[in-house]
Amino acid sequence: MGLFGKTPQRDPKEVVREWSAKMRKENRVLDRQIRSIQREEEKVKRSMKMAAKKNEMDVCKVLAKEIIQSRKAVGRIYTAKANISSIEMTMKNQAALVRVSGAMEKSTEVMKAMQSLVKIPEIQKTMMEMSKEMMKAGIIEEMMEDTFESMEDQDEMDEAAQDEIDKVLFEITAGALGKAPDKVTDELPEIAGPSTENVEEDSEDEQEMQQRLQALRS
Repeated sequence: MGLFGKTPQRDPKEVVREWSAKMRKENRVLDRQIRSIQREEEKVKRSMKMAAKKNEMDVCKVLAKEIIQSRKAVGRIYTAKANISSIEMTMKNQAALVRVSGAMEKSTEVMKAMQSLVKIPEIQKTMMEMSKEMMKAGIIEEMMEDTFESMEDQDEMDEAAQDEIDKVLFEITAGALGKAPDKVTDELPEIAGPSTENVEEDSEDEQEMQQRLQALRS
């Protein structure tokens, strides 16, 4: 507390440095989440190959939807990382402006980026707290409550297009199931080579596949 009970205002440059440090920390959280999703996807791929060998199409389609979901989740996280980088760059510019004007200015770019970031479950809490700090600092305007709602995957996954499923099946089974992309401009998948897992690993993967399918159907 300062004189007359007032809290002295913090140095804007110090605040910017603090926000940048938080952003870098949340970026690392997102990197770990991407690696976790990708590891899980590899397990699903092995399960799909096993199901394809047994010609279990219903199992393969369910697992294909799971792969589509995981890839869209990774895509959203990469978008979040891009938004974090954008905010960091804007904050550096703000720090430079402080030297000239002595105060930070409102930023539409930061506002849009924060509206997106507060919807990412992995970093939502930190982004909500930071958005409130930015509102007090006058960089962004007050965000509506519905902005803080998390993104939901299930709606779009329930409506996963058949052509997406076919492309994933074609990719993971090296063309044994599904169909190739219709257009030459479509992103061609990387075809996986023959499986080298031993018998014990196959047995463990099969058990995991059955558990995964049961969970997805419940």
